[in-house]
Amino acid sequence: MASNDLVQLSAVELRRMIGAKQLSPVELLDACISQIEAINPAVNAICATDFDGARAQAKRDEQAVMNGDELGVVHGLPCGVKDLQVTGGLLTTHGSPQFKNNVPDEDELMVARLRESGANIFCKTNTPEFGAGSNTRNAVWGATGNPFNPTLNAGGSSGGTGVALACNMMPVATGSDLGGSLRNPAAWNGVVGFRTTAGTVPTDKKAQAWNPTSIDGAMGRSVEDLCLLLSTMVGDSNMDPLARDLHPLDFLHLDRIDLSTLRVAFSTDLGGFAPIDNAYRGVFEQKRGLIQGFFGEVDENQPGHGDVDKAFDIVRALGYMVKHKATYEKDPNLLGANVRENYELGLKYGLADAAWAHQEHSAHMRRYAQFFETYDLLITPTTAISPFPWEINALREINGETFDKYYTWMRISWGVSMSGHPAFSLPCGLDQNGMPFGIQVVGAYGRDAELAAMALALEKAMAGNTATARPMPDLSKLTQPTPALKSIVTDPPGAFT
Repeated sequence: MASNDLVQLSAVELRRMIGAKQLSPVELLDACISQIEAINPAVNAICATDFDGARAQAKRDEQAVMNGDELGVVHGLPCGVKDLQVTGGLLTTHGSPQFKNNVPDEDELMVARLRESGANIFCKTNTPEFGAGSNTRNAVWGATGNPFNPTLNAGGSSGGTGVALACNMMPVATGSDLGGSLRNPAAWNGVVGFRTTAGTVPTDKKAQAWNPTSIDGAMGRSVEDLCLLLSTMVGDSNMDPLARDLHPLDFLHLDRIDLSTLRVAFSTDLGGFAPIDNAYRGVFEQKRGLIQGFFGEVDENQPGHGDVDKAFDIVRALGYMVKHKATYEKDPNLLGANVRENYELGLKYGLADAAWAHQEHSAHMRRYAQFFETYDLLITPTTAISPFPWEINALREINGETFDKYYTWMRISWGVSMSGHPAFSLPCGLDQNGMPFGIQVVGAYGRDAELAAMALALEKAMAGNTATARPMPDLSKLTQPTPALKSIVTDPPGAFT
């Protein structure tokens, strides 16, 4: 099979072929490397690589198949890892010049589980510095361009992963999410992202182990591909107090869901909480008209959001202060503009503010929990606007409303993050500018496998209409390098454009 044909196959099919001795892991890896070499210069999704080490691993994987050894769930599948996640023996920069030469000795927990399940980790995917922002650009690797138009934003902070998957550079890859980082790039690149309930994917790296806002996870070109990778990440761990004792089979054998039995709430802007571009609002209403007939009962409704915007400011800033205190006190200019903005916001608050924020955070989770006593799903746009040029660090205005923080425009995603509830982003055709459009599909707390089954059923239903099916970029237009993506420089202090 030609390499171009091979890389288009689903992760589920590729793993089946490897197990059936119909495909060599070496052949698959070579096809993925060829795809990266051909396409990555145009989009800059891949940063650090270890192709030689991966080829040696692929040969061992091939031998294991021929020997009849017991194979892991993702045995022989090339896997990209987001550059925020620690990979032993492979450069991990976090998108920061401070770590431009950082080669860790050991994997973090999630990466170790991937390797144990047979994933061949052969590259890192690009991210904004320390994951701060929904625009994948940094002073180490440059910017990542959208494969539908490389002059535009690929989303973030898992933008490198979203682009790599859309361009068939690999069958599976990882991401993480605080304010929308698994969902926004999924929406803008026409792939699938899943923010799980905290603890579904245990972590041993968070300084604030009890904080549920930031989670690691998977992305894929389909729900089934994503869940294949996710199944390798789940399971209890004494290193994470929020870890949940889940079984991989929960995500490998999803229940069949009849969408007509579901009660679904649609909301364009979470009751006015989230700014949404007027044109984008119209697109979502069109998409709603095409998909609402799949469900048994449909309402226009959403949970209340109280003062969660202020609580998010405080909870988010606290996390940045924990992580970056030593660097900031040494020299604030060692940190990029977005990271500094988060840190300096934290300097404005005291212990009483933090206490209030945690109280409001808890109330917000319970507002959502009460909402899902009535509804099975909440469906919104994944993001607020069509992709904008990557040169713009972050949006400071939508529909004439201006924002004093670089992440305010992302409320449609981080409003859900603060609830703790699981949420998919599913591709849903194109927007008014011919760019991928995503819908955010939110489910009940802790019922991640059930939400995945609902998302799979909806994905299959939407595939029957080109207006709601997953769009794919024209890779024949990505044969020439985009030099500007490599030329980004550090934002100077105060440069929040």
